[in-house]
Amino acid sequence: MIIINADDWGRSRAETDAAVSCYREGRITSVSAMVFMEDSGRAADLAKAEGIDVGLHLNLSQSFTGEVSSEQLSEYHGRIVCFLTLNKYSLLIYNPALGKHFRYVYHSQLEEFLRLYGRPPSHINGHRHKHLCTNMLLEKIIPEGEKVRRNFSFWPGEKGLLNRAYRRLVDLWLVRRYRLTDFFFALQQCLQDDRLVRVTELAKVGTVELMTHPANPKEYAYLMSDDHLAMLCKLEHGTHCSV
Repeated sequence: MIIINADDWGRSRAETDAAVSCYREGRITSVSAMVFMEDSGRAADLAKAEGIDVGLHLNLSQSFTGEVSSEQLSEYHGRIVCFLTLNKYSLLIYNPALGKHFRYVYHSQLEEFLRLYGRPPSHINGHRHKHLCTNMLLEKIIPEGEKVRRNFSFWPGEKGLLNRAYRRLVDLWLVRRYRLTDFFFALQQCLQDDRLVRVTELAKVGTVELMTHPANPKEYAYLMSDDHLAMLCKLEHGTHCSV
């Protein structure tokens, strides 16, 4: 099965509109929603009206652009964003001083999701994949048994040995605690490297999540193309509810 998930639902009006356009044409199967952002409220209303499968797109790396009534949430979230955006290795470092901050920010975003959508998220992932930072993993902040996005899947030789080894260790830890798809790819990378044929073959023998950002013109053009529709016709496609 293949799951085609649009990230950044609710981050801005343009991103929400691009994704809902794709959903109405049957080109994506689910979305990941950001809360406390400028279009979060309207996006929730749209998702409920359209019956879209929605997960939580946990935001630990970008300032909120919507209304936040809690000063504590703003402060804690700001500290996390500063830490995780220092450099590309920040997510590998455990920061004991931010333990309560991560837990508070996660639960605040989950509670806001429940308020907006009236139901739990079908899956959980992170903006820029920061849900896999060391603090989130070691503190076991996401409850056991949830459907969580795994690391990117790569073929041998696509990344360095240490990079692949680290991702492999994290995925082994994740699979013991959460429910995962078998593979995870980004549409943008697949279009650049012509990997979609291989992704299609994997979807015939396992469960593949293909992440997309429909507001990206190249991705939107592909999603609305006859080629994409032809691929979907050849595969079983579904949502995270099916995992």
